[in-house]
Amino acid sequence: MARRRRNIEVFSLSFLDCMCCGFGALVLFYTVISAQSGVERVRKHEDLAAEASRLEERVLDGYKNLVVLRNAVEQTTEERTEASGRLMRLLEELERTRLEMARYSGDTLSRREHINKLKADIKSLEEGTKRLSAGAEEEADEGDRVRAFRRGGDRQYLTGITLSGQRILILVDASASMLDETLVNILRMRNLHEVQKILAPKWQRAVSTVDWLASQLPPESRFQIYAYDIQARSMVDGSSGKWMRSNDAAALDSAVQNLRRTAPKDGTSLVNAFQVARTMNPQPDQIVLITDGLPTQGPTPPAIRKAVDADQRAKLFDEALSALPPQVPVTIILMPIEGDLPAPSRYWRLARETGGVFMMPSKDWP
Repeated sequence: MARRRRNIEVFSLSFLDCMCCGFGALVLFYTVISAQSGVERVRKHEDLAAEASRLEERVLDGYKNLVVLRNAVEQTTEERTEASGRLMRLLEELERTRLEMARYSGDTLSRREHINKLKADIKSLEEGTKRLSAGAEEEADEGDRVRAFRRGGDRQYLTGITLSGQRILILVDASASMLDETLVNILRMRNLHEVQKILAPKWQRAVSTVDWLASQLPPESRFQIYAYDIQARSMVDGSSGKWMRSNDAAALDSAVQNLRRTAPKDGTSLVNAFQVARTMNPQPDQIVLITDGLPTQGPTPPAIRKAVDADQRAKLFDEALSALPPQVPVTIILMPIEGDLPAPSRYWRLARETGGVFMMPSKDWP
């Protein structure tokens, strides 16, 4: 019997196995590729997240810097506003000063004419004073007085001021504050001509007070008269640091006349005035101080001129007391001025502690 030929199948089991293996390899390949892709994506995501965090931090820093800059801009704006306000005030002050200077410059001619008239009046007053002095010598006998004073009579019994020392030093404040009793008028008058300053009523009262004191000097005593502002200077030429006899009429007349020709100016250095008393040899045994308030500066002028408040003036006064000779009676004649409230109490204490006299004269004295 003939053997039957077996049919060959293309899709046999072996073929299917091969196909499955190949497909499985392909799936495995794509699985590996996909896994690697996932790892790469995760790594990139982490990098992006880190970069995003860095950017967020930079943004936060930027916000902080923005706040700081905004505050700086606001502060700069405020400062600029304040500076603009100050500039406007300075411009207004400059304009007022310019107008005031223009006003002063505009009436220069009339002022010169007025000054010439004042000079003529001073000359006539000096001539009248000489005539009155000559008449006073003929009119009455002055007894022991070294100098006549006819204006107000003998007011010693009203003041309590007695000049009894052997060496009497008279200190006269000749600073700008002696021009008037009010600060406004002082500021106005300090820019006037010297002749107008000399004729200021308050200064004339101070000079008349010195004239009255000169008439009360004991004949056997010695005297010295100093005027002081920022420096102290003798009113008798060539006599600085020297004592003169009170019965020397020429020296007394010279001192009073030189004082009448002195124009108040500058600040007040009381320490320089007291320093004169300390350096005189022998030292005075009585000091008469004519002033109107506490000092405004020390031994030397300040580098920058500025207003001096009450506390600073009190310190300058205490500094001046350290230069005062010990155990010397100080008599104070305090002229009026506004705004210096501590002055009366401090000068009263000085007179009381040294055994002197304190007086605030009326407007018609001496």
